[in-house]
Amino acid sequence: MKNYNTGVLYSKPSECLNGYTSIAPIRHQEAYLVDMSGEVVHSWNLGGLLGAKAYLIPNGTLLCCLYTNEGAPIKAAKGGRILELDWDGNVIWEHVDHNQHHDVTRLENGNTLYIAWEELSQEEAIRVRGGVLGTEREGKIYGDVIREVNPVGEIVWEWFFKNEGYDEYALSEDCYRAKWAHANAVSTTLDGDILVSFRHLDTILVVERETKKVKWKHQDKSWGHQHNCQMLPNGNITFIANGINNLIQPLHSRAVEFDTKKREIMWEFKDPRQWTFFTPIMGSVQRLENGNTLICEALNGRVFEVNTNDEIVWDYIAPMHHYNEIFDSDSNAMFRAYRYAPDSPEIRSRL
Repeated sequence: MKNYNTGVLYSKPSECLNGYTSIAPIRHQEAYLVDMSGEVVHSWNLGGLLGAKAYLIPNGTLLCCLYTNEGAPIKAAKGGRILELDWDGNVIWEHVDHNQHHDVTRLENGNTLYIAWEELSQEEAIRVRGGVLGTEREGKIYGDVIREVNPVGEIVWEWFFKNEGYDEYALSEDCYRAKWAHANAVSTTLDGDILVSFRHLDTILVVERETKKVKWKHQDKSWGHQHNCQMLPNGNITFIANGINNLIQPLHSRAVEFDTKKREIMWEFKDPRQWTFFTPIMGSVQRLENGNTLICEALNGRVFEVNTNDEIVWDYIAPMHHYNEIFDSDSNAMFRAYRYAPDSPEIRSRL
């Protein structure tokens, strides 16, 4: 057992999934892999400021999105330049969409799926319901688009949220109206359909790829603006329920596994100690191959692993503090974190 103010605070090696954890602070110019003792074993110079997500894909390259100052005038989790870097940090693929934000995912067919903003027309904007009045961005509202591009950057699939209509998708009463409706996660389901999380609606939905229609959705205000929905092999969905609302006091976050058929929580982790696990924004949940769960308490730069008995078996706080213009302070906040086993395709023979 080791104890530090940062780095690995606690470790129970016999209960952990051995491997390497990705640490990628937002608005930072480097991404890292740390081992189970918290030591940096590899890093990438990104050549710019990280917008939000950075993760390893099975060929061992790093897919990330860097911030650009063009496009929609919204800074939170804004990317704009999607890069694929090899192990040595060389750019081997690039796609520029200055409205890209939050999430990006490499698909099995080699295409890339991501979220983007589009400025709504005045006629469209006045149909957006809910939110805090007067919080548009310079009088404008930006809607969400999901795009899939092929390796040469051509758009091969596109879905506009506004086409679903406005009446049943009112913004939560505490949310700014500049973003309708703040999509923050996109991935695919077991059937190849599109899974999307909308923070400002407290809603997760599935878009059928072929028809571009919503085939499943669920809203729960108690989630408190969720992040990082991912489908498990059993068809359930994991996500972070951030808990930034007034429904559950004291404020706390939860890692959740949600049964999409029964529409109920099958498992959740929340720290029984008050205020010890709370990230009002961002965060991630990764179900590991040994059944444990890796959780990113994003705003505090903390990553921890819990076993199947909900015991914390590894606890780490990133020491990589730097000035972050979003918070106007030094920060170690990260969008998400991931664990890779030594024999995983992402790592194998590289370390």
